[in-house]
Amino acid sequence: MNNDFAFSIKRICFDESYRPSDNTRITTNFANLARGERRQENIRDALGMMNNRFNALAHWDNPNGDRYSVELEIISVDVDVEGKGHFFPTIEMLKTTILDRQAGQHIEGIVGNNFSSYVRDYDFSVVLPNHNKGQTEFSIPDNFGDLHGKLFKSVVTSDRFKESFTKPPVICLSVSETKTYLRTGNQHPVLGVEYQPNGTSLTEQYFQKMGLQVRYFMPANSAAPLAFYFVGDLLNDYSNLELIGTISTMETFQKIYRPEIYNANAVAGKRYQPNLKNSDYSLTHIVYDREERSQLASKQGKYAEQHFIKPYQRVLEQWPAYCA
Repeated sequence: MNNDFAFSIKRICFDESYRPSDNTRITTNFANLARGERRQENIRDALGMMNNRFNALAHWDNPNGDRYSVELEIISVDVDVEGKGHFFPTIEMLKTTILDRQAGQHIEGIVGNNFSSYVRDYDFSVVLPNHNKGQTEFSIPDNFGDLHGKLFKSVVTSDRFKESFTKPPVICLSVSETKTYLRTGNQHPVLGVEYQPNGTSLTEQYFQKMGLQVRYFMPANSAAPLAFYFVGDLLNDYSNLELIGTISTMETFQKIYRPEIYNANAVAGKRYQPNLKNSDYSLTHIVYDREERSQLASKQGKYAEQHFIKPYQRVLEQWPAYCA
């Protein structure tokens, strides 16, 4: 792919001292936790949940359930469209590293996990509503997600990204309320039981333009399947500990933000349809404002339109990677 744009990659530790930067999308899972009076308690409790879940899944040679802990870095990728040193925040992901206390070593984890993008906010909160305004039937505009897809591919195929990370990203999301998921006979020792949806979703189509395919697995003692977006071979390209790092991290966030699904008191059966109106679930002790988060997505989509899409529209339209 012709890659004319320059990318910068920044790393910051996600721990109790973390505070979101000015460029961070504040709807992002980790940034939302790091605000308010309970900021430190929120982060401490979330990291504790992740570590407990990791050790429960990595139970071999781990008799006390305390061998491992997960360390997180926030990876911010910014793009310079014109080569003039003016960077726009492109994507944010999380990178896991696993501390093995017994061996006294750090083990490289997966980059990806959480996924955050201003341009995705623009597509879903500006382009899509404007396209359907006044329409009686919902439809998707032509070329929906094309720019975002080419931008993501350019990031992960760039020299800068490959110098920083040895494997492609794996992004872990919630299942869709609009789909029904059927349990299959396939079972992985770490990822758990595989499910298959009864059709494709807009999110699947959007991520497909990013070069990612998806599989759905429900790990042991989970309440619902998770969606794993990846390139290559999810089951063979990543080690068990790498996969457990992603599961423990993202299942924790989903229990906080989607408790109706991922902290439900009833476990998904052979035929499963997620329901955010489910009332039979447990809450974590972590403070989270879901209404504020949904409102901010629209504001951030408009921010991307004002500071990226419109100022660079001509350059973006002529960009070889976008036109390909």
